[in-house]
Amino acid sequence: MDRIYITTPLYYVNAEPHLGHTYTTVIADTLNRYYRAAGHQTFFLTGTDEHGDKIAQAAKENGTEPKAYADRISNLFRSTWDQCGIAYDHFIRTTDTYHIDFVQTVLQQIYRKGDIYFGKYGGFYCYGCERFYTEKELLDGKCPDHQKEPEYISETNYFFRMSKYQQPLIEAIQSKPDLIRPERYRAEVLAFLREPLEDLCISRPISRLQWGIPLPFDAQYVTYVWFDALLNYVSALEHRAGASVAFFWPKANHLIAKDILKPHGIYWPTMLMAAGLPLYDHLHVHGYWVMDSAKMSKTLGNVIRPLEMKARFGIDSFRYFLLREMAFGQDAKFSEEAVVTRINADLANNLGNFVSRALAMQHKYFDGVVQPLSASWAKEDVELRDRFTAAEHDLKLQMEELQFHRALEAVWLALDHANRYVVQTAPFTMIKDESKKSRVGEVLHHLLEVVRTLTRVLAPFMPDTAIKMRNMLAIDDDSLKSPWGQGFSAGHKVNPPKALFPRVIIPETGRLEFTS
Repeated sequence: MDRIYITTPLYYVNAEPHLGHTYTTVIADTLNRYYRAAGHQTFFLTGTDEHGDKIAQAAKENGTEPKAYADRISNLFRSTWDQCGIAYDHFIRTTDTYHIDFVQTVLQQIYRKGDIYFGKYGGFYCYGCERFYTEKELLDGKCPDHQKEPEYISETNYFFRMSKYQQPLIEAIQSKPDLIRPERYRAEVLAFLREPLEDLCISRPISRLQWGIPLPFDAQYVTYVWFDALLNYVSALEHRAGASVAFFWPKANHLIAKDILKPHGIYWPTMLMAAGLPLYDHLHVHGYWVMDSAKMSKTLGNVIRPLEMKARFGIDSFRYFLLREMAFGQDAKFSEEAVVTRINADLANNLGNFVSRALAMQHKYFDGVVQPLSASWAKEDVELRDRFTAAEHDLKLQMEELQFHRALEAVWLALDHANRYVVQTAPFTMIKDESKKSRVGEVLHHLLEVVRTLTRVLAPFMPDTAIKMRNMLAIDDDSLKSPWGQGFSAGHKVNPPKALFPRVIIPETGRLEFTS
């Protein structure tokens, strides 16, 4: 049995869950479900990042203490993922005692090694990013992400000898071409590493910031937020019994958005080298969701909240849109019109209608009882099976590359073939001829095999829908996994169809309406 360790970033608690957080979490959940169903031993980690300037500032603005503020937002993230059906194995908080202890242990280890030193530094500090920028990194003198002029700060701090690991990191990336994926982000990291790598300031004086993990070797300083948060990927494994670092860490697959490529592509691997730990297996980087050509952000006020989308469209419909609409690694546009189009065209008119027709005919013509297949199948029956076999193979290849949209496209192309099969065989016409009733039974049996296959392959993408489809087929997990033609025992009876995806109508009032 193989294994895979899947992580989201720790979401910063200066903002409530929005579309960017949701997308990363949904793809992580989809991968986890996919590999677990394929027989892998998986571990799926998510959580919240709770220390730093921004949290202290947000707490002050809300008239509360940082811990109380972090508790509220962290609980909101956890409850949101729970309500969205995210099947994580562990939810970590950087305020968890075990994580704090682990961070201090690693800091002490690296300090004793001589890779942390005390020095004076002056630089342009962005409070939004919580890091120093070099002058050449600024755009027109402003932070490229927050479009604000950073403040020049000069102070004594502790520094991590990141420059010591520049060449080893370059060699590690070059020796494993798929360490960072897609390729454009690997190239971006290597381009950055062509310039001399500066050492990383890893502390903040308590005179300026108290909300952080104290350095174990100097209580007058707290830990820089990235040197705290990134270590969660290992501290969580250390904490969980049975989920040891030795077992899962070599198969670590990080999922991040491109705005945190530098910390994950440079800071984190050099930290691992200094700590004597192997690098992660893969760093997977996705693009932004944009609305009206602008990245979604709390600052711009154009956030999309996951629970609102669940209430309006259903969580599986929303998951499908996210997975089908974005090509992993590239930016994608979000609009409610696009969501509605996907729901109506792909889910209601295609998938939902096919499932409903197949089960309705089975009940109308045979009272729901699945009819036997003959020893030899017609050419069109074999072609139908082969199309879905090929689709599953294509899906597997695309999932290995995190091309979720192409994986789903492969399934929908097979579904289009299944719809043509219905037209070609015309069971609704054949049933009028009593001598062809047995053939109608075979055709419907193959249609139910399509539904059974769809139930299995779509489960990682739309888990609630897969459960509904399995219940309509009245089958268990073992039957779900059986080869084509062997999923229904003699005399098996399926349940009547139920609408899976009502069509969405946006009338002139602008309020969504749903029809069955």
